[in-house]
Amino acid sequence: MSWYQKEITLSPKPRGFHLITNEIITNLDELNNFKIGLAHIFICHTSASLTLDEEDAEVRST
Repeated sequence: MSWYQKEITLSPKPRGFHLITNEIITNLDELNNFKIGLAHIFICHTSASLTLDEEDAEVRST
């Protein structure tokens, strides 16, 4: 079993909801080394929160 840890910095964004999937994938080339796993994503900003949704535009619009 192997694991990987990396700290990345996302680009600044104004208030509101933002899709960051592509930005995370772009910064984690190492994801190609894994076929299955668990991701722990920690945001070090006191006023930020993270939600996980299905990759479906209909889910984001409701």
